[in-house]
Amino acid sequence: MPDVQSLVNDFVNQLKTRKIEGSQATAKQTAEFLRSVISQQRVPHTNQAAALINAVRDVGEQLIAANPVELAVGNIVRRVLHIIREEDHSLTTAAVAGLGLTAASDDENDVDRDDHPVLSAAVVAAAARSTLRPPSLQTLLEDMPDSTAIPPPSSSGGESEGKSRSVDKGSIGRKLKHDVIEAVNELIQDIATCYDQIAEQAVEHIHQNEVILTLGSSKTVLEFLCAAKEKKRSFKVIVSEGAPRYQGHLLAKELAARGLQTTLITDSAIFAMISRVNMVIVGAHAVMANGGVIAPVGLNMVALAAQRHAVPFVVLAGSHKLCPLYPHNPEVLLNELRSPSELLDFGEFSDCMDSASGAGSLHVVNPTFDYVPPKFVSLFITDTGGHNPSYMYKLIADYYSADDLVVKRRALTGN
Repeated sequence: MPDVQSLVNDFVNQLKTRKIEGSQATAKQTAEFLRSVISQQRVPHTNQAAALINAVRDVGEQLIAANPVELAVGNIVRRVLHIIREEDHSLTTAAVAGLGLTAASDDENDVDRDDHPVLSAAVVAAAARSTLRPPSLQTLLEDMPDSTAIPPPSSSGGESEGKSRSVDKGSIGRKLKHDVIEAVNELIQDIATCYDQIAEQAVEHIHQNEVILTLGSSKTVLEFLCAAKEKKRSFKVIVSEGAPRYQGHLLAKELAARGLQTTLITDSAIFAMISRVNMVIVGAHAVMANGGVIAPVGLNMVALAAQRHAVPFVVLAGSHKLCPLYPHNPEVLLNELRSPSELLDFGEFSDCMDSASGAGSLHVVNPTFDYVPPKFVSLFITDTGGHNPSYMYKLIADYYSADDLVVKRRALTGN
């Protein structure tokens, strides 16, 4: 089996060479790769969570640097770090609760005791002190009786007493790894089904005889519109072509093939057509912590037109596209420039681009993304439901830990 670093190098190379395209595919493969890293990571007897966090940070920093424009990579790295912290906290809480139950239960025959034991002040204080120094989880579990062991008779000697208070140190690490891997599997499943989860909500937002405007091509938008069509909704779709890559042509062709009434327009005709539109529905590259949207170039113009004519501007985005960073964060690379060949033929304009000729030179700028401020967005539809832009910060806070906003390798001393 190849070592972890060789696997990291292979995956980094795929990200650098853009062999993985699309936020959903990138997020899914990143989560699967981190799951593999965690499964191969050897966990020490103490500070298991810290060891896993260090391993994920070490790998995550390399993955983010390989393709900083694809924010889904960093999102998944931070999601996995949050999962490790949550699972470790869950195990610690269970250990504290078990320790409190043991300390408070002096009468084994008290069957009427409350299901939620009250921890004594001494137990709480001991648990609080133990969290200030490693290994907190190990210290708690070493003094915790085996919950699966049968209580020995009172007349028996110390033969089974030692067994009831012994804990396999290696099993604790395996338990944490198992829980983390299970949680990452759930994350992968959520990413894989995000299109279906979003599409199920289409019938609630698209109504009979409406006119929908979109720009470029988005699989999320495609499945959303087709799901409404399958629910017997009759509506029209206007697709802006999304120059210079003209991805809108592909979307318009696919919509027409699935039986939707589709009209293809140029990007410059958006303002002329927006007055006929009931709703704008678009996809997103990323949703920032302030509710702003990084989207394909041209969408800011669509948002301006929608606001000018009071047309709802709806953004579809899976939870893997929710980024905990703000647009002004130096770690956020908002844009990248694509090849000028998408705009001009080098052979035809080579003379104009030669600055050494003494004449004026021609520069071609071909940005990939636009930034749409949150004030232009009417509604976000994610795989967890519809959300107002002002609520996005709270939704994002449920997926990430504040300690993981900056992903870089550093030594951790605690859980």
